[in-house]
Amino acid sequence: MMLDALLKTVIRHGRLTVIGPDGTSRTYGAGDGSVSHPAIRIHHRSVLLRAAIDPSLGFAEAYMDGRITIERGDVYDVCMVVVRNFELVGLSGLARLKSALRGWLRPFEQRNLARASRRNVAHHYDLSGALYDLFLDADRQYSCAYFTRPDMTLEQAQAAKKAHIARKLRLEPGMRVLDIGSGWGGLALTLARDYGADVTGITLSTEQLALARQRAAQAGLADRVKFELMDYRHVGQSFDRIVSVGMFEHVGIGFYDTYFNKLRTLLKPDGVAMVHTIGRAGPPGPTNSFIAKYIFPGGYTPALSEMMAAVERSGLIAADVEILRLHYAETLKEWRRRFLANRDRAEALYDRRFCRMWELYLAACEASFRVGGQVVFQVQLGHELASLPVTRHYLYPQPVEMPPRMAAQ
Repeated sequence: MMLDALLKTVIRHGRLTVIGPDGTSRTYGAGDGSVSHPAIRIHHRSVLLRAAIDPSLGFAEAYMDGRITIERGDVYDVCMVVVRNFELVGLSGLARLKSALRGWLRPFEQRNLARASRRNVAHHYDLSGALYDLFLDADRQYSCAYFTRPDMTLEQAQAAKKAHIARKLRLEPGMRVLDIGSGWGGLALTLARDYGADVTGITLSTEQLALARQRAAQAGLADRVKFELMDYRHVGQSFDRIVSVGMFEHVGIGFYDTYFNKLRTLLKPDGVAMVHTIGRAGPPGPTNSFIAKYIFPGGYTPALSEMMAAVERSGLIAADVEILRLHYAETLKEWRRRFLANRDRAEALYDRRFCRMWELYLAACEASFRVGGQVVFQVQLGHELASLPVTRHYLYPQPVEMPPRMAAQ
């Protein structure tokens, strides 16, 4: 069968056992001790063809519907084996052809005009706020945390992320800041409360907007933090600082020039912008089909080459680029732990199929950030070379000490 041929070709690191609809058990891979040895059971023959043509979507839909069950290990163990091997070896056969076709169709899949962008955002971010309370920190930071120490809690790491971003913005009291994709308002409120900024946050999610405005009023910051339901393409005025965290993934590759040209026109001559986005360590490619259909329709994580080419065409100057590796894997690990601890409550909000989908989403993403080449880019932009200090010393609370031998010279 095609799925058997695909797994024989692809699974080389670690091992995966597949029990077919007829009860036949096959084990793929030699097992190198790098990952666990999970086992899955396929209950219906239809899954065999669908998973061979599109492994990601075929497995995901069968797992969500109960046509695949995990017999040994858990769904994260399965994702680790599959993601690691598909990243290192790649696809073959019909799966490779379909992936190539989706790559060619990327510009059409990501035609994120204003109406489509609003619809795509609502698909994910207008879910019940009670769902997000089950696994996010109290500030509802729904992006990569920053673990400066391995023993940090999620709350500490999310606070560290916001502080790291604030340092990159070089804020001064009274500066006007635009937060593109402001979510539930946590970053904007922090920049106003702790750094004295006047912040305008924009979002396309009605659910996020309502809570962000409520939080601003409760914090006594409604006069210094304004939240609007607005597409970035419709923003006027100019700003001293622009920040965007976790929003660029929803821009769409056909609109990168539009996005960075807009940043150029909104940013004051001596201003600084900072874009924080998921990216891929390798070359461009299609969005995972499961993620594209069920989690983030219209979403795309760029290669750095795609992103920076658009920056160059805009006329903005890239002052610094930092690549956060494994921070998101640790963030997702904690989100998944909290979600599983509250799974009964999640099922009461939605249903069992939704919970399987969400668990797979968190597990697959964690595996992708741990072994699959997904990273986070933080890009600082400006009009002038002198917009930011010439070294990174300002980013770190503790001074960088020289080795004693060099200090003595």
